[in-house]
Amino acid sequence: MMHSLVKDSLKASSGSNIGSGSTQFAKLTLPNGKEINLPIHQASIGQDVIDISSLYKESQMFTYDPGFLSTASCESKITFIDGEKGVLQHGGYSIEELARKSEFLEVAYLLINHELPNIQQYQDFRANVKKNMLVHEQINILFRGFPRRAHPMAIMVGAVASLSAFYHETMDVTSSEGRMDVVYKIIAKMPTLAAMAYKYSIGEPIIYPQDDLGFAENFLHMLFAKPTANYKVSPTLARAMEMIFVLHADHEQNASTSTVRLAGSSGANPFACIGAGISSLWGPAHGGANEEVIEMLQEIATKDRIPEYIKKAKDKNDPFRLMGFGHRVYKNYDPRAAVLKKSCDEVLHELGIEDPLLDIAIELEKIALNDEYFISRKLFPNVDFYSGIIYKALGIPTNLFTVIFAIARSAGWISQWKEMIEDQAFKIGRPRQLYTGHIKRDYLEIVKR
Repeated sequence: MMHSLVKDSLKASSGSNIGSGSTQFAKLTLPNGKEINLPIHQASIGQDVIDISSLYKESQMFTYDPGFLSTASCESKITFIDGEKGVLQHGGYSIEELARKSEFLEVAYLLINHELPNIQQYQDFRANVKKNMLVHEQINILFRGFPRRAHPMAIMVGAVASLSAFYHETMDVTSSEGRMDVVYKIIAKMPTLAAMAYKYSIGEPIIYPQDDLGFAENFLHMLFAKPTANYKVSPTLARAMEMIFVLHADHEQNASTSTVRLAGSSGANPFACIGAGISSLWGPAHGGANEEVIEMLQEIATKDRIPEYIKKAKDKNDPFRLMGFGHRVYKNYDPRAAVLKKSCDEVLHELGIEDPLLDIAIELEKIALNDEYFISRKLFPNVDFYSGIIYKALGIPTNLFTVIFAIARSAGWISQWKEMIEDQAFKIGRPRQLYTGHIKRDYLEIVKR
């Protein structure tokens, strides 16, 4: 098959951005000589797309794209990434500026509404989130059904999905108000459920959220406070956690976000869809990467073994990999890592702790930023590397790292879910396949096989 670009003066219908203005086409020549025109839709920034929705009807063939490396599954106004240039933007605002200047809930509002809030809008948004931070007391019973040694992500999958049982009858996703009620509940209850999972795992009483604390401050308070003593969250640590939440809030159509969209396309309960997203995030190739950073540091164990592991990392025949370096999307420096590095330095300076693993991490960072092998391959420290160090410095256990990621990403997930179901053109997801199995065979009774 061959294709070429041709222009057409047809005007597209109004509504979606897709097809706005004069339409360009990709001319596709099929093996039988038939030519078909596939519309090209223009992006406001980034890659344009060839609309292949009519390809099967015209050619009786599907496209083949394992991992969806060249396939746009949806239209979205939420997040833009340019991996080659190291750019991440939400609604046109750079992640660097948002992380330095905005609170997490302000960024959540941006993801949901495509605009930053004014003072009154932000006050109302925060008030609605805080109002929904408590969870139903019966969820305590659900927690007691898990072994205390259970991974917190396993508990989060069940706890978040279980919200569908508590709110299914009162939920109305057909109205704007009903959809926003779901948004508030998801964003608000995630840190509460995460802190409950942690407290349950260590056998301590649950600490409830407080109305006078900020979002990240509240989470740290619920994690570390005890009923027997006052606990004051350090402003530096709260700001570091707030920044981590901002940096992880959304990342375009990654595996977990695509999972939420695919589950939601069937009309499934949105709380169950977020539970599915948490399951996807748990994978070591996705949100579990920051856990593997600490496991790698533990394997290295001492600074004098770093040269040995650097040599292993450079050996293409050695299975060892430096975790937290490089990124699937970014072929340049991860813009989130550049922001988080400064916060990481501030946290380590304030805490003044001495930890051999942190010393190893700092030394690895120096090598990666100065060694020609890593520079030429653009294997720079990514956001997982620095967030893992900060979590370790804060005393957060390794198995809670991905849970914190899920708290932040819930804002992106629910924004993507809301955007999808408000798009009148959305359809239930139904990927195709390239079948290479057996052709029709005759059935043999079991005694003849």
